[in-house]
Amino acid sequence: MIIAIDGPAASGKGTLAKRLASHFGLPHLDTGLLYRAVARALLDFDHPLTDEKAAVRAAQALDRVHLDESRLRGREMGEAASVVAAIPAVRSALVDWQRAFARRPEGAVLDGRDIGTVICPDADVKIFVTATPEERARRRFRELAGRGEDVTLDAVLDDIRKRDARDSGRSTAPLVAAADARLLDTTTLDIEQAFKAAVAFVDGAGRDGAKAKS
Repeated sequence: MIIAIDGPAASGKGTLAKRLASHFGLPHLDTGLLYRAVARALLDFDHPLTDEKAAVRAAQALDRVHLDESRLRGREMGEAASVVAAIPAVRSALVDWQRAFARRPEGAVLDGRDIGTVICPDADVKIFVTATPEERARRRFRELAGRGEDVTLDAVLDDIRKRDARDSGRSTAPLVAAADARLLDTTTLDIEQAFKAAVAFVDGAGRDGAKAKS
């Protein structure tokens, strides 16, 4: 079973994906970490984030060893990843990597921006997780402040809006809900409520699939 979860920054998709993976006993991939790792490689070697050739080389050399979350989280890396992810050649270089993860015999849960539309268009379950920019900014602000980062809510909201515009407006694999995705608006939901709704989507898809085969 392949579960594709898409949505904008700080919508709660990553937390949901991890919970669903644990619940259904499936491996999980936060595909955003791939783009953060590419951006991290560029920054480590003093390359501009817009250096397409260097970014593609970093993407082609990527493996699980590079996905050290402790070096890939934070406001700076989120912004950097959004810039790198807008480079079509980088996205192309990472497509096979992500699809290979999804094609594991037991299936997988992948979350990102284009899982249901580009990476796994035939996924068994597609969920598009969203929330208002203001609520997403509040969540991200609490997360960053909790890690000791010196940020303001207004600055975080500005970042969120810029990332939304960049992710939705890029020419390759823009952020958009797949036509057959289930929409999950988490604006007024806590994590337990959102998780139960997501599980219901997955269970419902399983029942629908069983009916189709009978």
